[in-house]
Amino acid sequence: MLFGELFGLFIGISFIVALLQIYISQERIKKVLTTPRKGLNSVLGALLGAVTPFCSCSTIPVLVGLFKSGAPFNGAISFLLTSPILNPAILTLIIAFFGLKATAVYAVFTFSFAVVMGLILDKLGFEKEVKNVTVKGGHQDSVSWETLEGTFWQKQAQAIKLGLKDSFGLFRGVVLFLLLGAGIGAFIYEFIPTDLLASFAGANNLWAVPLAAIVGIPMYIRTETMIPIAGILVAKGVAPGVMIALILGGAGASIPEVLLLNSIFKKKMVIAFVLCIFSVATITGYGFNSVL
Repeated sequence: MLFGELFGLFIGISFIVALLQIYISQERIKKVLTTPRKGLNSVLGALLGAVTPFCSCSTIPVLVGLFKSGAPFNGAISFLLTSPILNPAILTLIIAFFGLKATAVYAVFTFSFAVVMGLILDKLGFEKEVKNVTVKGGHQDSVSWETLEGTFWQKQAQAIKLGLKDSFGLFRGVVLFLLLGAGIGAFIYEFIPTDLLASFAGANNLWAVPLAAIVGIPMYIRTETMIPIAGILVAKGVAPGVMIALILGGAGASIPEVLLLNSIFKKKMVIAFVLCIFSVATITGYGFNSVL
């Protein structure tokens, strides 16, 4: 039953995401963020990161392109912070497993934090911590609205066809992760004692949230795998904030992403980025526990 729900959600979400990536090309992102306005630029950067859920291998080349095209540092950093942790896929899955109230808390906390941290890091002079590099390879934005041919409706038909093709292609790539998440969740639901989980990671354990954020950071967590597991764990007594902190830590600052960032940032900025992800994971986790 859980896998059936995830199948429908994933196909629908990935189809919408594929359309967004056609309508909002990487070049368009660069143009929007090249306007040098501090506060507005951070908001725009966070918004663009939220609606363009690139994987880390795609986010890094886009980030370098933003810096090369003259985009303000604060807007580019806000984009970097929201892209892996605030996107339609994550929000839809959180709605399905935790409800609208929890999703609103998640969205407000992560979005606000990305905007504020972009401004703070810019104010503290972290712009000088960016290396002068060019990323070659990686994801290329080969299909965009501008490259499609024909009338408006012909282009729409092409976009829908490409979106469906991409969504089912992406599903084939992650179906094993979805099955794994559903399977682990089912096993936990049937065999792990509720009292045991509640004692270690219940809402009464104040240290559970930051500890989960620390544990999550070195992990390479697939959101498609972890959110269904999180839903089962919460039903078994684990505090919702603990699970959100774990997911945010892993999705926002996994080892592969940090290694990629190390190639374009100096050490001080890499450390600041990891601390940002830890902070937003911890704050959002406590926020989850306070409303659920």
